[in-house]
Formats: sequence, C-alpha cells, structure tokens
Amino acid sequence: MARNDGVKFRTSSIKVSSLCPHLNIPFFSTLPFCSQTLASNFIKTRDSVTRLISALTNSAKHDNFVTKRSLLSFSSLSLSESTQSEGREIPQKGHVTSHYGRVDEERVLISEVVVRNKDGEELERKDLEFEAVSALKACRPNSALTVREVQDDVHRIIGSGYFSSCMPVALDTRDGIRLVFQVEPNQELQGLVCEGANVLPSKFLEDAFRDGYGKVINIRRLDEVISSINGWYMERGLFGLVSDVEILSGGNIRLQVSEAEVNNISIRFLDRKTGEPTVGKTKPETILRQLTTKEGQVYSLFQGKRDVETVLTMGIMEDVSIIPQPAGDTGKVDLVMNVVERVSGGFSAGGGISSGITSGPLSGLIGSFAYSHRNVFGRNQKLNISLERGQIDSIFRINYTDPWIEGDDKRTSRTIMVQNSRTPGTLVHGNQPDNSNLTISRVTAGVEFSRPIRPKWNGTAGIIFQRTGARDEKGNPIIKDFYSSPLTASGNTHDDMLLAKFESVYTGSGDQGSSMFVFNMEQGVPVLPEWLFFNRVNARARKGVEVGPARFLLSVSGGHVVGNFSPHEAFAIGGTNSVRGYEEGAVGSGRSYVVGCGEVSFPLWGPVEGAGFADYGTDLGSGSTVPAGARLKPGTGYGYGFGIRVGSPLGPLRLEYAFNDRQAKRFHFGVGHRN
Repeated sequence: MARNDGVKFRTSSIKVSSLCPHLNIPFFSTLPFCSQTLASNFIKTRDSVTRLISALTNSAKHDNFVTKRSLLSFSSLSLSESTQSEGREIPQKGHVTSHYGRVDEERVLISEVVVRNKDGEELERKDLEFEAVSALKACRPNSALTVREVQDDVHRIIGSGYFSSCMPVALDTRDGIRLVFQVEPNQELQGLVCEGANVLPSKFLEDAFRDGYGKVINIRRLDEVISSINGWYMERGLFGLVSDVEILSGGNIRLQVSEAEVNNISIRFLDRKTGEPTVGKTKPETILRQLTTKEGQVYSLFQGKRDVETVLTMGIMEDVSIIPQPAGDTGKVDLVMNVVERVSGGFSAGGGISSGITSGPLSGLIGSFAYSHRNVFGRNQKLNISLERGQIDSIFRINYTDPWIEGDDKRTSRTIMVQNSRTPGTLVHGNQPDNSNLTISRVTAGVEFSRPIRPKWNGTAGIIFQRTGARDEKGNPIIKDFYSSPLTASGNTHDDMLLAKFESVYTGSGDQGSSMFVFNMEQGVPVLPEWLFFNRVNARARKGVEVGPARFLLSVSGGHVVGNFSPHEAFAIGGTNSVRGYEEGAVGSGRSYVVGCGEVSFPLWGPVEGAGFADYGTDLGSGSTVPAGARLKPGTGYGYGFGIRVGSPLGPLRLEYAFNDRQAKRFHFGVGHRN
C-alpha cells in the first residue's frame, strides 16, 4: 500500500542475545503469548464484574426501592451514582433474587449500554468504539443481565484484540442503570525491535508487520505474526522461536527471539550387539568433517538429517543417529552422534557376465575373488584388491581411494590405481576365421582426482600410463591379425601412452528415469617420441519422462578420436549396451560413432517390469580407417525388441529378446542400468 512505502522498522541485526535459560527441548513448542495477555486481562476483569452485580443486587431494598447508593470503589471497578439521582429513591426494575444463592444467576435490569474510554469520555476513534460494541452479545439496552453474561462480554471486548483493558462501571441515571464499558485501546504501531534473530531475515519481519504500521496494535494479529515467525523456523527445521513479546511506550513492539545454537558435537560409538558405548576404530575427526552442522550455528533438524545420510554414505557405518541435548542453562544445544560401525574389511567371491564373450559353452561367465577394507587407518580410506577370471578375459586390479583428501575443503577425492587386464579383441577385430582367440592385454597405472563442481555436477581429472598389446592363444605378442591388419599403432609389440583425462558428470535424482549427462576427454601426451599422440572425446546423455504408470527413456551417445591411436581403442558399436539384436561390436567400429535408443517400460507385478525398445547406431563412415573395414561390418544398423526387468540390490536384471535389421534374433542379458 502506498501509505506504507515509508515504513521503517528498527530491528536488531547486530546484537546477538543468548537464549532464555528456561528454554527446554523441544524448542518448537508454540508459546501463546497473546493468549496469555488476553487471559491476564480476563482475570483482572472477572472480580470487577462479580462485584458490580453483587453491589447492584445487595443495594436493592425488600420493597424494591433504593433510598441512596454509596460510592463503591474497587481495584478494577468504580461504581458511582449520577449527581442527578443522589438523594432520590430510584425504582429498581426487574430485580430478581436467586433461590439458589448464586450471584451469577441473579439478573439486574440495565437500561443503557455504552462504551467509553478509561476516563469515562467518548472514544476519539469511532472505529474502535464500533469494534467494542460489535463484540457485545448479551449486554443490550433494556436487558436483564447476570454476572456470567457481563463477564463473557468483557472477555469478548478483550478478545477482539484492540484493547489492553476493559472495566464495567454501573451508573444510576434518571432512566435507570447505565452499564459503561471503560476500555483502554492499545497503542498505534510505530516500530519494531527484534533481538536474538541471527538467521531470521529482516525482510521477513518487515513484511510481517508492514500492514500494521500506524494502526492500533491488535493482539490477535500480533499472535498470528508470532505464529508465522515460529512457523518460519519450523518449516526449515530450525531450533528457534519467539520467546518474549513486549509492547513498549511509543507504540514500539519488542520481540525476543531465542535460537538454539550448537554448543558442542561429540561422537559416541555403540557396540553392534549390545548397543552399549564402546571404542571405535574410526577417528572422530573423520566423521566430524563430513558434517555440515558446525558449532555456533543454529541447529537444524533437516541439516542434521542430511548429515546422518552423509555419514551413512561413507559406507563404514551400520547405523547413525543424532541426539540433541540442552547444554546446561546456556540455552544452547549439544549434539551427540551415535554411530555403529560396520565390519571394516574381508574377503568375497562371486560371479558375473562379460559382454566380450558371445559364443561357447560358458559364454560370458566370469568368476571373481576380492579383498576389501573400507576404513584403512580409521580415515574412511578404501583398499580394494580383486581378481576376475573368465573363459578368456581376466582382470587384476588394486585400487586405493581417499574419499576426502585431508586438508582440502572442496571434498576432493584421490584414487591410485594399478591394473593388469586381458580382454577379448573381438569387439573391434572380430572373430578370427581360424577360430583362434585374439586378446588385448593392458597394464595400467595412474592417479585420479574427483570433486563436486556444483550441485549435481562432478568433475574428474587424472593422469594414467598405459601399455597395451595383442596376444595370441598362447600368450605370445603379435602385431597383425589373420587379415594382416595392424594390431598396434606404433608397429611394435606394444603401444605406450600417457593419458591426461578429464570427465564431467551431471546426474539428476539418481534413479533410472532421471536426467544424466557425461562428457569424457582423453589426451595422449607424447612424453617420448614413440608414445602415442591422440585426442578422444565421448559424450552420453539420457532423459526419462513418466506418463502415468509408463516411463519413457531416451538416450544418445557419440564420440570421435583424432590422431595416432591403437586400433583396438576404436569405438565398437553393437551389443547389450549399444545396438541390441547384434553381437558385441558387430555393427561397426570406427573413429566416430553415434548410438540412439528409445525405451518404454511399465510395471507388471511386484519388482517386475515389462519393456519395449528400439536402438540405432552408426560409425558415420569411419569404419574404413580401422581394421573393421576388413571384417565386412555394415557400419550402420538398428534393432528392436522387448524384455523384462527385475529389481535387485545390484540394479535391474535385464533379460531382452531383440531383432535386428538383418532378420537376426538374439537374447541379451545384463545387470544394472543400460549405459
């Protein structure tokens, strides 16, 4: 409103007051300050009303005539006679005596009811007089009233919120008894003083009180504002509320806000079996650095919940909870985080499926054996040593990861990796006509650093050394395949390269239907003349849309490589995670590629879903630049089909049946979401 444009509120945004010593948990209890104010006014007027009616009834004579009324004065009631009636006998009309001896049921006839100020004069503001008169229900002219009825109307006037006091006064007049409600209006709002509000925005306070500036303070409206302030804290899970309200002289309102700051955070380890306190293996500072809640902050339940989830994602805790406790009489809060540790490490064995083997009695089956330690040195550092062995392929890997480098404030992680692998060469080079097996061996060592870039974005950078080469069934190095196509870029039995890697990942909510984008780039750095020099980029994007019970999923991926690179590093098109209906790499392999996919899935029963899909892939005519040109691969193809998904702890188990554009049919089985 235009009249409020110049409103200025005096708020305390610098002074930090301590919490009230009597503030107890929970801190979100609603304090009915204004209700207390109304109640106190009600109490003060109760005796006044009782004495008023008693005085009127006791002064009546048995013959219903009164000779003279004396002046009666009480702490909250003045009962006087008009000078016109002094010395005269005034008939008491409508006097009824209770047969039960209860004063509040005796009725007194009132001839006139008016509202005046505390001095007995007319109110200057007729709108306030109207509010008081409108609040009256029982007290009307020419009505016989009881104590309770007068008392209820006094409560109604006070309950309107505009008046700080109301006293009923009876006056004898020529026409009968006049009942006067002497009221004292509240002050007009001129300013606001707020103390102790460190996190509450000043604009929120100003907006809450702006409409009341220059108007008579209404206690009910003030109660609503206080509730909105407490609601602001509650909506954000903050331990804070309005602990005191005072209307100062000059029309200023003083609000005292109490906010529970975190005094101390401690870690308590509990035994997995007994639940009793025990000595933990994890260093407390390793847990504390994960928390966004810090000492001196106003404690937030929501922030505490996120901290619990963060500690659980460390993977070393079985159960986590936060218990807030009052910090003595300081008005602050101490936080105790109870944690139950998992078993730190152990051995495991399992099996799986490799997409590189597509024929044979044990097609694609692999076995694995691993040792892992989740909490090395009690600092949440991870050590994983694993061996996977299949029909042809094998991988031996050592990973050492520090999820958060000490001393870094950006949550940067570091991973040191050493790997020796042997994988089938059929993805690019195809099946050999003499039925011999061609494998690609790689020895890799490197270090990668990863950190959040912004919400939902994560970045990775690293340096990796790699030595690769091709070997025959007996493990001997070879430089050409059956078609006399080169198997290395350098012409030697192996290719050496130093890769500078960068990757950026965007993830939505993290589920299958959410958005996802991945960009990856690798640059070969020729430190030595014989080391390979090339640049390789790859990108993937996915978008899911839910329409009723069905979920549509669109995904596209593509890449390109320039420079001198190993032939087996070409992009392979076709297979379970590419174009279904084809064997792995059967569509084509080249320096460039694009693959698109559309899927629709729908629930069947329980964790089982049905799905239909269509895939398309092409090497963009780049197949002739790599050995795929000698394999008679089409370079372009599409597939379509249907399948089912079964939810599992490892991700969805996918069983699919696909047709390709060459009238071939093929089953595909995969674990996890499609890449």
